[in-house]
Amino acid sequence: MIRPKTVWKCAYSSQTRPYSFEMAHTKRIPIFGTMPPCSTPIRLEEWRSRIRAARLERSRKPEKQEDFVCYEDSDEEEESASAQQQILRTSFNFTDYVRERELGSTAPKWVNMEYGTRHILTHEMFKEYSVSLGNMNKVFCSQWLSDRQVVFGTKCNKLMVYDVTTQKLDQIPSLQGRRDTSAGQQDQCGIHSVQINPSKTLLATGARNSSEVAIYRLPTLDPVCVGEAAHRDWVFDMCWLDDQFLVTGSRDTRMALWRIQEDELMDGSDVPTYKHIQAVSVKECKSAQKVRAVAFNKAYQEIAALSLNGYIHVWDAETFKQKLSRKLPSCQENVCLAVQDEGVYAIGCRSYTLLLDARTLQAIKKISPRYSGCGIRSASFQGNLLTIGTGVGILLFYDLRAGKYLDSSINSSRTVVLKASRGWVFPDEDYIEGFQHIKYTPAIYTHCYDTSGTRLFTAGGPLPANLYGNYAGLWQ
Repeated sequence: MIRPKTVWKCAYSSQTRPYSFEMAHTKRIPIFGTMPPCSTPIRLEEWRSRIRAARLERSRKPEKQEDFVCYEDSDEEEESASAQQQILRTSFNFTDYVRERELGSTAPKWVNMEYGTRHILTHEMFKEYSVSLGNMNKVFCSQWLSDRQVVFGTKCNKLMVYDVTTQKLDQIPSLQGRRDTSAGQQDQCGIHSVQINPSKTLLATGARNSSEVAIYRLPTLDPVCVGEAAHRDWVFDMCWLDDQFLVTGSRDTRMALWRIQEDELMDGSDVPTYKHIQAVSVKECKSAQKVRAVAFNKAYQEIAALSLNGYIHVWDAETFKQKLSRKLPSCQENVCLAVQDEGVYAIGCRSYTLLLDARTLQAIKKISPRYSGCGIRSASFQGNLLTIGTGVGILLFYDLRAGKYLDSSINSSRTVVLKASRGWVFPDEDYIEGFQHIKYTPAIYTHCYDTSGTRLFTAGGPLPANLYGNYAGLWQ
């Protein structure tokens, strides 16, 4: 019997994506014939085998029983007819995805943004290119401005832009508020945070006085305004809620809400100038001692704040009111906080990385770093991939979907690890007397991926406060 030629079109499907292992997905439904060209029975067998392998991996008893276990509905529904039909009617051919995009099709299609990152990491393709920073002291924060520029802030209060193509460094002038600056250097503890709003039109960071906020316009980096009179101590972190509203957390335990209305702050002058603004609201973070990190959880419309006394605090993003505080299992050096798109929190402390369920703030898992005493200094999510920067110059990669560190495809007996170069350090007398017999490695205070996920910028410096130095590297 001759099978009729299948004519197909793309159609929307609201079902959960059951096949998230491929790079590109394009949904198709035949309008003539039985099934689209991408429908072959062998694909169902491949899908079932992967599901079985994932189920077997989850069924293995861990060495230590977890305190919080989550069960997936997909375990019971994997053999449903609708799931099978969705698999058969989905094209995983990247050429199909590109063709539909070029035609301007509105059909549901998506690219797994982690795919490139995972492939490069598991195949050990990343190579480090050291970035020379001269005599700058410790890079605390960084963000990609574009596909060729990275902005970062240092402990010596410098805001720098690095061009990855020309390898050129440019310093952006710090913005000064109206506050009396007679106190001098004691008001400068460095730039601890750099954040870009969702539309990539504004950049927020620390001002010349570390208790104030500086706003720059992108992509020109022209000054817009300085936020002042909200904090009495250093601003440690900040996060954008949308294109206008910004939240800052400070060592004075205060949280401040700012509104940056760019149109009202423009004066039409040819010479770049900036104005001074005050916060819309300033509130004390209850039960906190020094707010160390803040993050916006878009999935639950809440602001999470991490304090150095070992508490996580949740604020309502719409009302800017504190909802609850919860004591964490560890109160030692809780210095970094990251949030996944689905709402999972990752908190870095001295001994491990803690995963929290945003709905209950219950601990899902404690991820040991496999290197004793290294300490977690930075964390970020790339889909289901958690990247962890340590205090000993090592980057680790944890696969949330598999519940373990990312395995190497080159050597299955080891996990993926990136080891940073030494950077530059200036040893003072205390270092010579007490640390000369210890091999020096820099702490990874910050790391960030570009939009493609195929390049990684890492930076930091010496972990001891009395050491002066820096480290920066570009992995590609």
